[in-house]
Amino acid sequence: MGSLDTNALQVQVGDDEFRPLDPDDVRACLHKAVDFVADYLQSVESLPVLPDVQPGYLRKLLNPSPPATSAPFDVAMKELRAAVVPGTTHWASPNFFAFFPATNSAAAIAGELVASAMNTVGFTWQAAPAATELEALALDWLAQLLRLPPDFINNNNTTPRGGSGGGVILGTTSEAMLVTLVAARDAALRRSSSSGVAGMARLTVYASDQTHSTFLKACRLAGFDPVNVRTVPTGAETEYALDTARLRDAMRDDVDAGLVPTYVCATLGTTSTNAVDPIGAIADVAGSFDAWVHVDAAYAGSACICPEFRHHLNGVERVDSISMSPHKWLLTCLDCTCLWVRNKSQLTSSLETNPEYLKNDVSQSGDVTDLKDMQVGIGHRFRGLKLWMVMRTYGATKLQQHIRSDIAMAKMFEDWVRADDRFEVIVPRKFALICFRIIIRPRHGAMKKVEEDADVANQELMARLNKTGKMYVAHTVVSGKFVLRFAVGSSMQEERHVRSAWELIQKTAGEILRDEP
Repeated sequence: MGSLDTNALQVQVGDDEFRPLDPDDVRACLHKAVDFVADYLQSVESLPVLPDVQPGYLRKLLNPSPPATSAPFDVAMKELRAAVVPGTTHWASPNFFAFFPATNSAAAIAGELVASAMNTVGFTWQAAPAATELEALALDWLAQLLRLPPDFINNNNTTPRGGSGGGVILGTTSEAMLVTLVAARDAALRRSSSSGVAGMARLTVYASDQTHSTFLKACRLAGFDPVNVRTVPTGAETEYALDTARLRDAMRDDVDAGLVPTYVCATLGTTSTNAVDPIGAIADVAGSFDAWVHVDAAYAGSACICPEFRHHLNGVERVDSISMSPHKWLLTCLDCTCLWVRNKSQLTSSLETNPEYLKNDVSQSGDVTDLKDMQVGIGHRFRGLKLWMVMRTYGATKLQQHIRSDIAMAKMFEDWVRADDRFEVIVPRKFALICFRIIIRPRHGAMKKVEEDADVANQELMARLNKTGKMYVAHTVVSGKFVLRFAVGSSMQEERHVRSAWELIQKTAGEILRDEP
């Protein structure tokens, strides 16, 4: 082997040296980014909620090829303002009423910023002691606000293997469903003395027809045969909540057919109508078949930090897992889905991995549960920091005030809809979502034609409202009817925004109904 050419190995020093985390550059870039964020939030109310752009618009405005040379940070900021902002759907807008809110706050933004700067990869306790323990603490704080049973609390904030329950912060509800489905699957296979593909063919899972579509996706990813996914029909008689009598019949029929009931997903606040499944009754039914019960409280779980809404969680002491997403309604920016399990060893036994390069004395001691063993992947973001910052900064009182304010505005909107005989409320409001539609009065033709005309009118109403840029609403279909969903809860929303939206809805509906033949 020849001698090294030391000249070839020298790093160029001087003005052209590349230091991506030079403190002065970091400070300068972040000052400009923070100014942008503050200015954006100050002006977002005046921006069209839905952008007037067509697919492919951005590639025409920005370079199609990556730059070979560096440019001042100001160039990127200029292009951000000129090209990206005009093509953004502004979820932060107080005129956003579609889907469910994606809430945010100053404390959450700051927490996300600091976590991004630290950039910890928390696959093991040793790799990120503070991040691991702060996540456990934040989960325990939120569990206490929700008055979850002690079984779901982490022991001493270190999630020791000796403790039974605990939690993890994941990215989305889809992930929470997937990991609990995998744990339930493996538990059912052990219980039925089965293994492998042959055993999987006998496992059945259950949810209502109002359960989020991500459930079916998670079932496929977890290996459940689609023919063994039971969708229990709901109706107006239960306000679209899961009917436990139908659930029991479905599970009993499966047992009689030699199948193994494995998992039931209950929902607290379904996407279409905010239906609330009876958690306690579902747990009683599932318990008689040894099936895992998971509660998806992604949206409405946040309301349960208020004592007057906590009854919706009655029976949670008998379920196996529960998840909720503070990024929806608890002022904590994406992504942040909290999952609690009664027995975390059931989760880790299915998800644990122990490569040589991650072995360490603390993990081997059994004094901690590494977060890599409670999720699909190995790497783990420092999500606990922003959740902790939100609770530490605002406290229970202000978080409850936030929830109650949104619900009060939603009730106000519901009262306006009910008072206008051109509209109907499709399901009683439970939280801050109102499902409503224009009514078409029978004047001629069959009732079927009237319903078809109503669907057309409501589709037209949504299209015209969204086209104005002054508000954004989404829709669903309930019992075959096209329905508008009006979700209150954007972080900067005030009564004046809800009132302006209603006035625009009234005006637009009047124009549509006058156009009716």
